Amino acid sequence: MSLLVIGSVAFDALETPFGKTDKIIGGAATYISLSASYSTKPVNLVAVVGGDFPQSDIQILENHGVNTEGLQIKPDEKSFFWSGKYNKDLNSRETITTELNVLGSFDPIIPDNYLDCKYLMLGNLAPQVQRLVIQRLVNRPKLIVLDTMNFWMDIAAEELLATIEMVDVLSINDEEARQLSGEYSLVKAARKILALGPKFLIIKKGEHGALLFHKNKTFFAPALPLEEVFDPTGAGDTFAGGFIGHIAATDDCSFENLKRAVIHGSAMASFCVEKFGTERLLNLTQEEIEAREAQFEELVRVQPASVTA
Repeated sequence: MSLLVIGSVAFDALETPFGKTDKIIGGAATYISLSASYSTKPVNLVAVVGGDFPQSDIQILENHGVNTEGLQIKPDEKSFFWSGKYNKDLNSRETITTELNVLGSFDPIIPDNYLDCKYLMLGNLAPQVQRLVIQRLVNRPKLIVLDTMNFWMDIAAEELLATIEMVDVLSINDEEARQLSGEYSLVKAARKILALGPKFLIIKKGEHGALLFHKNKTFFAPALPLEEVFDPTGAGDTFAGGFIGHIAATDDCSFENLKRAVIHGSAMASFCVEKFGTERLLNLTQEEIEAREAQFEELVRVQPASVTA
């Protein structure tokens, strides 16, 4: 089923307690697209890069079934660049450099053959840009998923609320859920956020798993305990890509299938953190993915109690 992904394709420079990198491929749409490509192809991408972005990195996306027809290249400008340093617990980080470059004036031009998509994944961008994408489509997609962050809650709250009202699924972390709702309890926070318009809410809790809310229903997916975690960059976007990729592949927007999509997204995110950047996402096999999903399911499987006379 046709999947359209909007977001950033960029450069990252990362430092964790386990090492550091020079500029490597990053950006929300990169992680989302690579993750989704293991479930559905093609993944239609709309993003923007500068003339400094290597053709070899674009080829990596294309090799994974990502359609880059909607990737704008501005030859005389530079690509978005972010560098950061993670603390020892890997849960907090310091931003060292943020250079918006081409992303500062990004106008999402959607190719004609993308305009009638069935599924839309809006990666973290300015909410007015996300809303513009929805408005430019020929028909409303069957499911629209939006990812955002506290930065937009701080500087563009009204724009963000107007955009949230238009989507089906909102994906944010627990800190952002509390900020958006003004509630500390995530259950109360979910109730308030769902009242803003989305049918479903995903609250990501990092190493503590993810929650899915819909009306009066709640589902919790644990995080997989990993022996090695090298770099959490892109884990949330990888989760989102796995989530929407599963839904697009199955063409099923029921709550039960969204629960399965959360498990699949969590499995994909668990691969992402095992290496720096996108490295671990480039050569996965279906056997590895299925085995990882089975590990997640085993975490919460309980045998029925035996009945004695």
